[in-house]
Amino acid sequence: MTVPLQGMPLADALKYLKEIGVEAVEIGTGGFPGNHHCNPKELLCDKQKQKEFLALFQETGMELNAFSCHGNPIHPNREVAEKAHEEFVDTCRLAAQLGVKKVITFSGCAGDCPDSKYPNWVTCPWPEDFLHILDYQWNECLLPYWEKTGALARECGVKVAFEMHPGFQVYNTASMLRFRKELGDTFGANFDPSHLIWQGNDIVASIRELKGAIYHFHAKDTKVDAINTARKGVLDTLPYSEELQRSWLFRTVGYGQGQEFWKDVISALRMTGYDDIISIEHEDSLMSVEEGLKKAVAMVRDVIIKEQPAAMWWA
Repeated sequence: MTVPLQGMPLADALKYLKEIGVEAVEIGTGGFPGNHHCNPKELLCDKQKQKEFLALFQETGMELNAFSCHGNPIHPNREVAEKAHEEFVDTCRLAAQLGVKKVITFSGCAGDCPDSKYPNWVTCPWPEDFLHILDYQWNECLLPYWEKTGALARECGVKVAFEMHPGFQVYNTASMLRFRKELGDTFGANFDPSHLIWQGNDIVASIRELKGAIYHFHAKDTKVDAINTARKGVLDTLPYSEELQRSWLFRTVGYGQGQEFWKDVISALRMTGYDDIISIEHEDSLMSVEEGLKKAVAMVRDVIIKEQPAAMWWA
């Protein structure tokens, strides 16, 4: 995921990534990732710029695998929601023109009523007010929006991969499966273990539960601080910069969970039929971008399973 290299021109970023062993990239096109390396509005109205954009990947031998447009299109603030929607639509249309088959995003989080100013993420079923909020969010905001917008994605020939992220309606395996049951396989998961680790999920079990529903994978790690978690649990609102006091931290691959964990994760992905890229997302506040990316690339390349002909026991 090229967002950490947003200070570099795309051409330089692709060359650097190629040098450290990366084979494919996920490019931000709006929302929280920003559009530093790809502005859909500019490219949609200029075929020459599209050709120049694609030429950068051909020159470096890098695959353009996915677009990232993480926003909140059901935000109760209409301006915020409309901006997220417009960026998502532009991204899907550009993906159709460039042959990109996946758009990574958030499901979004609504407010608690039509007059809300801010999103409201519900984490418990009682008092019953929270169940009324969930009913409103899912049945009046989330499902109607994505039913309509999903039709656009299908027209553009793209799959939509929701990053299962706390703070949004789709944040774990159960909510992902519920959503797919309602609106079908246009939608799947961007499986990012880092968000599920601190929630207490068994990652291999979660991958198995989502067999066939994982459309994209983010390699990002989380370290749960046993001392801080013992004191206050995992629902931690301290800023990410207060590393010493937080219950958990996002870490470079291998610095939260060890190599055996990542071997099991890659094996589970292979066994459940996932055959796409492992997209490294760097958000480790204890490492520089360069150090974090290099260490993550080394770990992923070491544990990844390349498809090989099955070995026979008598061979």
